[in-house]
Amino acid sequence: MEEKNLFDREIPVPKINTSAMKKTYWRYHELILYLIFAAFLAFILIPLITLLYFFGDLSSKDRLMNRNNTGITLLDSAGKQFFTFDNPKQIQYVPLSSIPKAMQDAVIASEDKNFYTNPGVSISGIGRALLVDIRSGSLSEGGSTITQELVKNALLSSNKNFLRKFQEVVLAYVLSKRYSKNDILELYLNSVYFGEGAFGVENAAETYFGEDAKDLTVSQSSLLAALLPAPSALSPLSNDPSLAKNRQETVLSEMASLGYLNEQQVQDATNTQLAYNTVKKTDTNVLAPHFALYVKDLLAQKYGEDTAVQSGYVVTTTLNSTWQQYAETAVKNQISYLKYDKASNGAVVVIDPKTGEIEVMVGSYDWNDPNFGKANMAVSPRQPGSSFKPFIYSDALLNRIITPATILQDVKTTFPGDYQPLDYDKSFRGPVTVRRALANSLNIPAVEVMQKVGVANGVNFAKNTFGLTSLEDPSKYGLALVLGAAEIPLLEMTDGYATFADQGMYNPPTAILSIRDKYNNEVYKYTPSPQQQLDPGVAFLISSILSDNAARAEEFGNVLTISRTAAVKTGTTEDFRDALTIGYTPSITVGVWVGNNDNTPMDNIAGSLGAAPIWRQLMEEFLAGTPVERFSVPQNIIETRTCPYKATASPISTTSAYPEFFLSGTEFNYTCNSLATPSYAPTQTPTLQPTLPPQAIPAPQQPAANQTQTSSPTPAPSPSNNLLPSVSPSQILNQNL
Repeated sequence: MEEKNLFDREIPVPKINTSAMKKTYWRYHELILYLIFAAFLAFILIPLITLLYFFGDLSSKDRLMNRNNTGITLLDSAGKQFFTFDNPKQIQYVPLSSIPKAMQDAVIASEDKNFYTNPGVSISGIGRALLVDIRSGSLSEGGSTITQELVKNALLSSNKNFLRKFQEVVLAYVLSKRYSKNDILELYLNSVYFGEGAFGVENAAETYFGEDAKDLTVSQSSLLAALLPAPSALSPLSNDPSLAKNRQETVLSEMASLGYLNEQQVQDATNTQLAYNTVKKTDTNVLAPHFALYVKDLLAQKYGEDTAVQSGYVVTTTLNSTWQQYAETAVKNQISYLKYDKASNGAVVVIDPKTGEIEVMVGSYDWNDPNFGKANMAVSPRQPGSSFKPFIYSDALLNRIITPATILQDVKTTFPGDYQPLDYDKSFRGPVTVRRALANSLNIPAVEVMQKVGVANGVNFAKNTFGLTSLEDPSKYGLALVLGAAEIPLLEMTDGYATFADQGMYNPPTAILSIRDKYNNEVYKYTPSPQQQLDPGVAFLISSILSDNAARAEEFGNVLTISRTAAVKTGTTEDFRDALTIGYTPSITVGVWVGNNDNTPMDNIAGSLGAAPIWRQLMEEFLAGTPVERFSVPQNIIETRTCPYKATASPISTTSAYPEFFLSGTEFNYTCNSLATPSYAPTQTPTLQPTLPPQAIPAPQQPAANQTQTSSPTPAPSPSNNLLPSVSPSQILNQNL
């Protein structure tokens, strides 16, 4: 067979799928077209969406200045800033007319030489910056004008990306059409950051030189302008001053090149030795940190934390900064003294009883204590001890179970549940009046009153009348409730006492007077709305007893006496774990707690020893120079003379009768010289506060060694025994006037 040459063989030619090639070609071109169309839409839509989004903020200078002001700023009741959250700006706005021409010229010379001629953007500057950015792979160069910088400061976020740069250019152009150059320069000088926490030229002048912006010299102005490219790195307060000085000379040279300064002025400004402000502004976030966090929590509960921060809330609080600072020092000093008695912490609450405004809140002796300083003991539930007694006594007074002259038994007593309370001094005084029992904080008579009132009724009454909402189910408590067995925050206790101070009018504790957002719109304004929760006559009787220096001298001497009439009650819990003193006048209520966060006992520190010294110091300081007030006598209060004990067949000297206050309809007169029955005839309403003379306080009586009351205390006897008839529990449930 003849062989064929290899090169003579036919090689098949592959067929080209032209149809597929055409499809690929058109798909490629379609993609290009889509990209072009998308870019076109983006070019049109991004400016449109940007303008729509920021339209409201471009409408006025106020909105423009405040657009990016986020965070929470707290002001005291006088309008002074004392705390901030989430770094809000603090800007003191000044008009351009109050900013020296040298300051204006220095900023223009260093930041935007063509400010008065450019349309808000610099095309050549953007081009140069774009080349640098492309080479570096990031937006490291800005190429921005003053108008663009204003847009970044006032409207846009700090994130650097090409979209934001595009928005910046669009908004800068629109801004230049909407506002004059002087308006833009004024806005810029009031918003630009100069370092050291100073936003705007007014803050910068005060921070660096301790002066107002209007008084800045050429040398000072050029120095401030020199800081703008890198405020933190160039600040002469935190870095080598020569860095800022070198940059200042460059600014002065640029000012001269634009004709703003002559050679002599440049030389004078260069040679001027600047004196920097070495006294820095008082730091915020130092005073009242517990109160500040308390306010922040209130905002979060009502509005949500994100809303409060993003809205740039400026909150005027109820805080009295001067009082707060004094109280913080008083607590720290007392705790340093008590530490040898194993007391490590203290807290204070001061409330205006007429409005419920919290004027002072000290949550611990030292916020910076690493172990427990951050815990706010002003709002932490603790046992109040005997400071709880007035709430139960007021329930019994209201329901005619007792009067201030009612005889209670301070004898060894076994109450239901085999409960045998003892007085603080473990003594027994025999029969005592209600005034004497409460004024001297006797425990056994208090438990007797608690039994007459009923635990469930007492809990409901304290909740509904005095706002003690921390009280739980009454089944958790026994008769020891009256001795402070429940856990209640100092804030609630102090506000409860404020109800006594304001004649039975209850105001919930409030910490916020007003809220404005970053656009200065009013979000909230506090208007006090006191409610008559307690009969004013009952409130007066409690105030009369708690302010009776003579009546309480038996147990307390003069440790609770101050230079004016004030009602006050102490509280001490078992094993001296808590020591409280809460007292008031008609215009101020002060509550003090001393103890240990971990509930460890103190060494014999009672309320009168641990908390009372702070209370006395604060009351004297805060009331100094104010009018002396007395507790007003309501119309339903009757003053009459009565006997310390029931009348007997044996004649009793008339000198043993003493003046006492009663709710109208419960008063009775004893001649104290023969067997008598009470008279309910009303008498004239007194105009003066009574004083219980010392001889009206029965002398302590010890029962016989074998005298023990093993049953429940004697029920309330008839009026002839100096007690009013008992009232059934159903009649006193949920008393809430």
